[in-house]
Amino acid sequence: MDVSSYLQVDVNGEEIFMVHKEIISSYSGRIKNLLGKARGGTRNLKVIFHDFPGGGEGFELISRFCYSNGKIGINPSNVSLLLCLAIFMEMNESSSRVHNLFEQIEKSLEEIKYWTWSELLVVLKHCQNLLPTVNSSGLLHKCVDSLVGRLALASEASPCASTSSPDSSGLRLSTDTRSTDSLKNIFRATWWFEDLASVNPHLVKMLTESMVFRKFDHGVIVRFLFYYQKSRFVTATLDEKREIMETVVEMLDSLDQRSISCKSLFGILQVSLNLSIKKCYRNKLENMIGLQLDQATLDNLLIPSPVGVDHMYDVNLVLRFIRSFVGTGFCRVPLIRMQKVANLMDLYIAEVSPDPCLKLSKFCSLIRAMPDSARESYDGIYHAMDMYLEAHSGLSEEEKKRLCYALNYEKLSSESCEHLARNSKFPSRSAIEALASQQNKLKSLLEDTNQSKPFIDSPCSSVDTEIKDKKEDSCEQIVLYAGRLHISNENEKLRANLQGMQSRVVELEKVCKKMQNQMSKMLKSRVSRQSNARSLPRIC
Repeated sequence: MDVSSYLQVDVNGEEIFMVHKEIISSYSGRIKNLLGKARGGTRNLKVIFHDFPGGGEGFELISRFCYSNGKIGINPSNVSLLLCLAIFMEMNESSSRVHNLFEQIEKSLEEIKYWTWSELLVVLKHCQNLLPTVNSSGLLHKCVDSLVGRLALASEASPCASTSSPDSSGLRLSTDTRSTDSLKNIFRATWWFEDLASVNPHLVKMLTESMVFRKFDHGVIVRFLFYYQKSRFVTATLDEKREIMETVVEMLDSLDQRSISCKSLFGILQVSLNLSIKKCYRNKLENMIGLQLDQATLDNLLIPSPVGVDHMYDVNLVLRFIRSFVGTGFCRVPLIRMQKVANLMDLYIAEVSPDPCLKLSKFCSLIRAMPDSARESYDGIYHAMDMYLEAHSGLSEEEKKRLCYALNYEKLSSESCEHLARNSKFPSRSAIEALASQQNKLKSLLEDTNQSKPFIDSPCSSVDTEIKDKKEDSCEQIVLYAGRLHISNENEKLRANLQGMQSRVVELEKVCKKMQNQMSKMLKSRVSRQSNARSLPRIC
């Protein structure tokens, strides 16, 4: 054997092959160029490859092609590797069309529509080990399109046609019970989950995008993504889990959000908090949750703060949820959804208010995060403020006033106002404003009553006069007490007087309600008498 005619090839440090220079270079443009650039002749040359596709097995396969006069059997098991080898070895320069490996592969791929589901899966799984070379070749896209097209045909053909994979379509299920019908429908839509759960995140992304393009049911795609995440996490490393989670979040974000349950998103969030996924994916996940915040529960929101943050719960995360929810446009969000989120936030605020490490600015931000119109009552906010002041007794008077600015006194009930008037933890000014708002509500109530009075002859004029006198007395006392606010040594006396006036306001409300009931009864009675009078026969 003439050693000078042979070439040593080191493949990825795994194996060394001795191949004939002339034979290998006649098919490989890469080897031919390397030999042409060699200085001092080509005797005792050695070529070292560090990233050869398929390693030693791949080089052995391509050598067999070259030594077989450019002939080799191409099938689903080797087509992806052969294509990557042809690209790597630059085997498109063969002088004979029959011996051109690229053309042979292309001819084989023309039959891809006749390949079975199992054969397509084999190609797909081989491709994931040959990235990114195989991705640029177009083979991967063809394989993905064929797989998804096969799924689409199976689901469109008939309900029974999709009860199993295309390779075993003879299986049929039939029953009359509803529960088994439900299980059968699930099986029809999800039989392929396990087959595709073993591919890497890059291929899952390609498969999902192809399904969306073919208008697959987004609910089925969502279920597949969650199934994929759970099944792959069993054996995945930390880095692999991070990549899987980022892919799942990115794909979920591209789907119809109505197909994704809020509970499932919070489950994904809990897992992702320990994986340190990239900020862009975390923002997408938080935005998806924010859009469905009205479906969340208090337990969903009670997420512990990250390491290094003093307060107990992650308040900043909840604030970002609210910004996503309100950011969709207040005018476009139905009021009932806004009210549900406001009620949820009241519960959350009450839960975090006793936290001694929660800063005043964060607490106020939580209260103001929802528009005022979303709350029908501020009683929950008042009681949360009460607990916050109890846990933060060291707040200055100015800080307490700043806290009370977030309180809408007009939406406090009489009971809360009465409690506030006796509450020494709140500034005196707050008690005055609460009672003044109650007085304004009573005034409006009386004005509405007086507007309806001309339509009936009420015998309760004395009661009305009494209420009016009491109202005027109360207004005078409000002004008087407000004038005394700045006299610090009379604060306790002022509180006692305010308590007495609050009782009078409650009394006035009761009298007013009683008067309204009486007037309503009289109006009904008059209408009834007039109706009876019209029904009597006329005397001629």
